[in-house]
Amino acid sequence: MDSMVWLTTTLAITIALLSTFLNTAHSFDGGSGGDTKQQPTLCEELVLPAGYPCSEYVIQTKDGFLLGLQRVSSSSSARIGYYSQESRPPVLLLHGLFMAGDAWFLNTPEQSLGFILADHGFDVWVGNVRGTRWSHGHISLSEKNRYFWDWSWEELAQYDLAEMINYINSVTNSKLFVVGHSQGTIISLAAFTQPEIVEKVEAAALLSPISYLNHVSAPMVLRMVKLHIDQMIVTMGVHELNFKSDWGANLLVSLCDTRLSCSDMLSSITGKNCCFNESRVAYYLEQEPHPSSSKNLNHLFQMIRKGTFSKYDYGKLRNLKEYGSFKPPKFDLSRIPKSLPLWMAYGGNDALADITDFQHTLKELPSTPEVVYLENYGHVDFILSLQAKQDLYEPIINFFKSMGEVSSI
Repeated sequence: MDSMVWLTTTLAITIALLSTFLNTAHSFDGGSGGDTKQQPTLCEELVLPAGYPCSEYVIQTKDGFLLGLQRVSSSSSARIGYYSQESRPPVLLLHGLFMAGDAWFLNTPEQSLGFILADHGFDVWVGNVRGTRWSHGHISLSEKNRYFWDWSWEELAQYDLAEMINYINSVTNSKLFVVGHSQGTIISLAAFTQPEIVEKVEAAALLSPISYLNHVSAPMVLRMVKLHIDQMIVTMGVHELNFKSDWGANLLVSLCDTRLSCSDMLSSITGKNCCFNESRVAYYLEQEPHPSSSKNLNHLFQMIRKGTFSKYDYGKLRNLKEYGSFKPPKFDLSRIPKSLPLWMAYGGNDALADITDFQHTLKELPSTPEVVYLENYGHVDFILSLQAKQDLYEPIINFFKSMGEVSSI
């Protein structure tokens, strides 16, 4: 990068971050309880209007976060169920980074996986990790408190996904299927290395699976990694990462210059997507993106730089305190039971879940997953493609049905 371009871009980013810091520094309240502002629920916004029964649940993680879970049943007029009402197997849907449970309902009922699974007789549970708009804060921390945002995807696996699985298992008294996209796959793979979690899972389908990230090719992401945007954000005390805010939008714009066209912002982040309805982008943006933590982005960028699938790197001295070693421990994919059936789909145009990194993941797994490769799919196609029903969702349903009766616990 030309030094003048680098200086100009860095200056613009610094100004955006300073503006954020000055505008939000007053909001640290020391942790005086959760936010109480009412907002429509996911059920009310997206599921009930489509004619599908939907229930809201709130569960509490071991570290005090309150997560929203939705339970969706089939529309009586659309039901084509394979399973009886009494034997509906539970399936948990896990969204990607800067997304939430609404990701599974953004297209029509005939094109959205959440509705399709319900119509096939599955007991659909929709997960929303901490910090997203459909979750419900913390038992003692306000979202304005910096400690509310002190987590990465590691905690999403250790606490959020673990609690979702435990709760669904306790309600249904059966093992469950898991479907993850992007970040939903990395937290699944990390959680499945833990025997007390994976023993409650019948099988999993992973869309755009990620664990290793050192071959990411997305121009916008690589620009942010090279400029150490994640470290700048954390150092300047910006703990919540919200690209719907004015400063978040300005940050993305400041990363664009004549050498990196941002006329197609989505492709510069995800790779070229072949098959979603571009006329619905404005509608998608009513829901997306959701907030996440700066620490989460920092953790992911650490993995891109280091080529590791490991816990968060605090630096040698704090690593020694936290982990008892100078380097953070790796997540050992070989600990995922060979007996756990896995179905995985990846795309040739996916600039985040790169083919080389995906092959690295496959080599470390003790099992041989069923694999689907879609050459023209980008990262977003896996949840928004108009062809996803035949390309992905029907094969996933057939995979789950091939398991037979779901085991009880």
